[in-house]
Amino acid sequence: MNLKGTLPVLILQVLSEGDKYGYAIAQEITRRSRGVLDFKEGSLYPALHAQEKKGLIQSFDRTADGRHRRYYRLTDRGKEALAAQRTEWRRLSTAITEILAPA
Repeated sequence: MNLKGTLPVLILQVLSEGDKYGYAIAQEITRRSRGVLDFKEGSLYPALHAQEKKGLIQSFDRTADGRHRRYYRLTDRGKEALAAQRTEWRRLSTAITEILAPA
């Protein structure tokens, strides 16, 4: 499942917990959603680049275990955006749950 519009906030959430490279971000989202959300490179990397262009994340190169990787970290602006998006998601989620609840 790939819910349109959810990937940017999920990226911010994962990065709020520490720096990660792209594939590790995707793996973490898949793991934590128990496989329900599985974003592929074709959607992940454009979303990462868009978040970086907005100043919400920044990238840097790091060599780990002998492998060169591009890592991402959350910026202060990204932390603010994440807080706002969490609030909005909770409002939306509550509203949808209310609508879908049996009468």
